[in-house]
Amino acid sequence: MSVLTDATAATRWERALVGARPIRLGSVCRVLGNGFEVAGLDAAIGDLVVVETDAGSLRGLVVGLRDDIVVAGAYGELNGLRCGQLASTPGGPPTLGVGPALLGRVVDALGQPIDGGPSLGSLRLVELDQRAPHPLHRQRITEPMAVGVRAIDAALTCGRGQRIGIFAGSGVGKSTLLSMMVREAEADVVVIGLVGERGREVREFLENDLGPEGRARSVVVVATADEPALMRLTAAQTATRIAESFRDEGSDVLLLIDSVTRFAMAQREIGLAAGEFPASRGYPPSVLSALPRLLERAGAGERGSITAFYTVLVEGDDMNDPVADTVRGILDGHIVLTRALAQRGHYPSIDVSASVSRVMNAVTTPHQQALAQVLRDQLAAYEESRDLIEVGAYVGGTNRRTDAAIERRDAVLDFLQQGSDEQVPFARVWDELGLALGVGS
Repeated sequence: MSVLTDATAATRWERALVGARPIRLGSVCRVLGNGFEVAGLDAAIGDLVVVETDAGSLRGLVVGLRDDIVVAGAYGELNGLRCGQLASTPGGPPTLGVGPALLGRVVDALGQPIDGGPSLGSLRLVELDQRAPHPLHRQRITEPMAVGVRAIDAALTCGRGQRIGIFAGSGVGKSTLLSMMVREAEADVVVIGLVGERGREVREFLENDLGPEGRARSVVVVATADEPALMRLTAAQTATRIAESFRDEGSDVLLLIDSVTRFAMAQREIGLAAGEFPASRGYPPSVLSALPRLLERAGAGERGSITAFYTVLVEGDDMNDPVADTVRGILDGHIVLTRALAQRGHYPSIDVSASVSRVMNAVTTPHQQALAQVLRDQLAAYEESRDLIEVGAYVGGTNRRTDAAIERRDAVLDFLQQGSDEQVPFARVWDELGLALGVGS
């Protein structure tokens, strides 16, 4: 008989414990919206609920309690569900399989493969939810994290373990920017959460944007826009939990979630269905508490790191809507994509003046910081006199800052623009910036 490894024995023990949990029964008493209510079930918030319907097993999650009624959100469609059907709970939260076998695979919000590939094999079972690392046990951010985009690497340098938001309206090049990061970022593992994405765009992203090389080191979690709110909500949590599992093994992980806005919208649907009252712009309080719980889980741990980028869809290009404002206050920086730049054919459409990386000074040299400051100063000087310049009313020699900005304008714009297939090594970025500004490297 072969001797079991510690990991295999632990996995079998975890599965045995799950199988040995007592089954607790109740009955469905009400079906509403995208969830259902169960009477007589002894369950806690966050527990898994299973109902055997005519269409098969329906899984749900306890999201609210009222007297002796359990309010559950559904992971699947409610077809075939009716009052009186028996509901059970294992007495614990949902679990997720994690491990190296996930690399190169596409899974749904529950961690099940949807790419038609082979079985995932042996995975380690973990609970879906996990606490953020202890604030005093996190490593400090001291190393730069190159993402292969000149405008970010030079003007908004990111650190390994940083969390940053990409704020954008629709149609301004957000997906293209993410694909550039995936291909060029210096990371051991890439985890991508496509939350509420259009079904048509998933395959395009995998084949055109991610490509074979990017896909080989990536795990993609998908919950399309037509799936129930609980699946869209869980997709972001699943992507984060998978990233945490690789970080805890010492890997440097790049986590991309597109988008945190759809995560918040899914939480809003669930919260309202559970009986919460809408507060700010229709978002119930649970949304504003769910966002920091999700976002704080990324970052540096005791070993390994998660460098996370979260896209935020701003309604009507309003950067101060409740979700955008809350996320901006939690993260370590924000990158703003503007429609005005996109309409001028400036891609990536990053507004450097409106963006900031809060850890840049910790991961760059004083010389690099000085170059970035000159870039920002020239962009600001040009914008201050844009109207005069464009109508030909500006007189050269009036302002030295403006004169320098006009002189270097074309070179600076060429530097900030970049083709989606253009590769720029991090070591060369600062030389190119110095040449564009005319100040040397």
